[in-house]
Amino acid sequence: MSRARVARRIAAAAAYGGGGIGLIGVGLVGLLLAEAKIAEHQLDTLKGEPPRADGRYGTAFAAADARPLRFAVLGDSTAAGFGVDRGRETPGALLAGGIASVTERPVDLYVVAANGATSEDLVRQTEVLLQQTGPEGPELALIMIGANDVTQMTKRATAVRLLGDTLKQLRTVGAEVVVATCPDLGTIEPVRPPLRWLARRASRQLAAAQAITVVEAGGRTVSLGDLLGREFRGRHEMFASDRYHPSAQGYATAAMAMLPTLCAAIGVWPEIPHEQRAEGLHSLAKAAAVAAAHGGTEVAPAGHWAQLLRRARRPLSAVGNGGGTDADRRPTAPAAGAESAVDAALSTSDSSQ
Repeated sequence: MSRARVARRIAAAAAYGGGGIGLIGVGLVGLLLAEAKIAEHQLDTLKGEPPRADGRYGTAFAAADARPLRFAVLGDSTAAGFGVDRGRETPGALLAGGIASVTERPVDLYVVAANGATSEDLVRQTEVLLQQTGPEGPELALIMIGANDVTQMTKRATAVRLLGDTLKQLRTVGAEVVVATCPDLGTIEPVRPPLRWLARRASRQLAAAQAITVVEAGGRTVSLGDLLGREFRGRHEMFASDRYHPSAQGYATAAMAMLPTLCAAIGVWPEIPHEQRAEGLHSLAKAAAVAAAHGGTEVAPAGHWAQLLRRARRPLSAVGNGGGTDADRRPTAPAAGAESAVDAALSTSDSSQ
């Protein structure tokens, strides 16, 4: 069965309440459990919680009367930035700085992502987010989810349905939503065949089904799987000490892939012909399957079709008009460090980060 048909079946099962396709055949369960125990033993375990990153970014770029843009990050430990020491190194902070630079508006960042979260936790996270932002809700939201659904063997149709429900709720309050689809868990080095192969297959099937549901709900997706697989494979500096979560450099790489789609969702990304390549219109199922296997590929709605777009990634230092620090973080954010290891445009004024 083609990837597109599998993805469509999972998405259809999610829409109509079916159980979906099982992760693996029962005959492999014993072998895979043994492989998983070996991999778990070989991975170091990070302790604690991700650093705080909530706050206001980019006032150095903004006009005095510019209204802050409300930007939310939902999802799992990768969305929260687990594995780095400072808030400015998390994906939310990196992206908030980049968005502020492009829009020339301050960005208020709300991070409700949580360690260990599966798609089921998106319900709680959305409730917390709407309490924080009030009835207006966020204007732009990023969701990074799926890895824990694979490792905890959540039924994929269930995971996709919960993601779709979250999209609809956020869209109801007027938010533009981008989903970074399930990463390729086959990139984790201690995970060996056959578990690695099955993890890769399950990751891509879930990513494709997520893309179908997200685009049907009016959102956009960007695939991280193959991108991170290609650029992370064999490069220990891209991972934190647990060899599972990204390092600061790894998060910066992911942020470069996500920033163009987030900015395009709110209509502020410069459409420079030589920096992007349209892959044409396809059925949504085919577009989703292609994107799942090609990292950095955006899937966006186009009437009854879907558009595949591969945007060239620019270094974060090339975003917007360059440097600057944030002099007026909200009191709820940790307080201020001027420089960023990745780019001055993404720095905050919190020395504790």
